[in-house]
Amino acid sequence: MTFGIIKERKSPPDRRVVFSPQALAMAKKQFPNARFKVESSDIRVFSDQEYRDAGFEVTQDISDCDVLLGVKEVPKEALLANKKYFFFSHTIKKQPYNRELLRKILEKNIELFDHEVITDRQGMRLIGFGRYAGIVGAYNAMRTWGLKFGKYELPKANGLEDQSALIARLSTISLPAIKIVLTGKGKVGNGAKEMLDAMQLREVTVHEFLKDTFEEPVYVQLDVEDYVKTNDGKLMSDKSDFYNHPEKYTNDFLKFTEISDLFIAGHFYGEGAPVFYTKEDIASEKFKIKVVADISCDIDGPVASTIRSSTIADPIFGLDPQKGTETDYKDPKAIAVMAVDNLPCELPKDASEGFGQMFLDHVLPAFFNQDADGILERARMTQNGTLTERYRYLKEYVDETKAS
Repeated sequence: MTFGIIKERKSPPDRRVVFSPQALAMAKKQFPNARFKVESSDIRVFSDQEYRDAGFEVTQDISDCDVLLGVKEVPKEALLANKKYFFFSHTIKKQPYNRELLRKILEKNIELFDHEVITDRQGMRLIGFGRYAGIVGAYNAMRTWGLKFGKYELPKANGLEDQSALIARLSTISLPAIKIVLTGKGKVGNGAKEMLDAMQLREVTVHEFLKDTFEEPVYVQLDVEDYVKTNDGKLMSDKSDFYNHPEKYTNDFLKFTEISDLFIAGHFYGEGAPVFYTKEDIASEKFKIKVVADISCDIDGPVASTIRSSTIADPIFGLDPQKGTETDYKDPKAIAVMAVDNLPCELPKDASEGFGQMFLDHVLPAFFNQDADGILERARMTQNGTLTERYRYLKEYVDETKAS
């Protein structure tokens, strides 16, 4: 079986890759019967020569490969028929902008395996870039704070080599006695926590955060039971019940917005769950948050200050809390919002190395053990020109494309 590492073609360019040269060498050693080819790329964070030095063929033609491995969506015109593809298709939530892509995948008899739905038997995701989104998101939060208040300037993350370089830069700044609230204890939230801890910021309990005052910057990391409650006002007793029946719960986050200065949103938000705050909440005099780093970046979603996504080139915008409209983020009344929706792209080397290790650990073995754990079966969205049973719910979404 031949695996091809494809060139990323989506614009703006993405420098990440599924396997670094070192990880690909590990894959070859672990699976000697597998063959690997690398499509030449002038944007990838690792050069063509680094792959050649690791012993791999770099070529312009990967049409003889059986399985093609990428990161972002493959442009429709670049899809090769009758192949197996791995990439983030951004179609599982019926995203309108990728309907035509999924239709073309079906037309070309492609087997699509989406990285986002590579899970274990319990439905937990096995691979992703979440940790790196959290790492860069926390760095960008600190950068945004300095720029908004004119206290210090940090370079953009994408101009630095790796996480260690980000930490080194953060070690040069000094924060006032602000309160930072971080939501989420998954890969994203914990990635952000890594950076706050590397800054040697003091972590406090929820009770301390809500009740005490401090003479130093502090942060609290919240899990879901800390910011929602049952509709009858009781504390959450079972997180699984919340995930299965979010409509039975209501928002309990406003007590944090009244005393926090900086909000780092690293939570997972499920459909039907209560929002964190609304535009009306933002307009209240009680709302004290001045900087929001929305790593999750759901537009017009649970974090109402995220009225749009931002870009790596222009990562910060201001929100007028009274009008709900965009303004200069340095305006004293404005909330500065960092809502870059592709944060891991700013740390392509680290992100690629981490992703490749996860892919090697969890996915590649499935090709050589008859998919003993059902990894491929659960992630296979299309086969023989049709949607697989697990993803049949997308049929109307695809048919709507045909009708239009």
